[in-house]
Amino acid sequence: MQLNQQGFTILETLIAMALSSLVLLGAGRLFPVLQQAVLLQYQKETLQESLWQLAFSVGKQLQRAGYCHGSCQGEGLVIRKEGECVLLQWDNNSNGRWEPSGHNETELTGFRLNGNNLEALRGASSCEGSGWEKISDPASMMIQKFSVTRLARHSLPPLLAIELVAAFKKEQIPVSLRHIVVGYNL
Repeated sequence: MQLNQQGFTILETLIAMALSSLVLLGAGRLFPVLQQAVLLQYQKETLQESLWQLAFSVGKQLQRAGYCHGSCQGEGLVIRKEGECVLLQWDNNSNGRWEPSGHNETELTGFRLNGNNLEALRGASSCEGSGWEKISDPASMMIQKFSVTRLARHSLPPLLAIELVAAFKKEQIPVSLRHIVVGYNL
């Protein structure tokens, strides 16, 4: 019994190899572009997450501003430099007074934009001076904008809007966010 077997001709094999080479070359050119797009999206998401963490941290302090378990003297919240510097105080130990700047348990806190960094200082009584600590990572991001705006509401506590805009040092595509908290004690 004789089997009639027939394979591919050399011409068919060459055509198949040429077509598969074109497909592989196209995929080879697409892969780095796709990889770069995924990396940029990941960096953007990472930056956005870092900004949200900063906004929540500042927002929590702003919500506490003005709290007093007694009769405290002064303002609970002071916004300076068009919102780029915020000084706040709240009665952390509930002793009925705000501890001043020189006290061991000072209840003053400040946040400011300095250069491309967001900084904080416990015991801050002004927006100037030294001793401020960076709370944003200067190695990876540049804070382009930080501002706090007080939004008054009729017969309700004010709203405090935090705006942050930042970009990675390598990429100049900025990410921005706006976080609003209630100033319960103001």
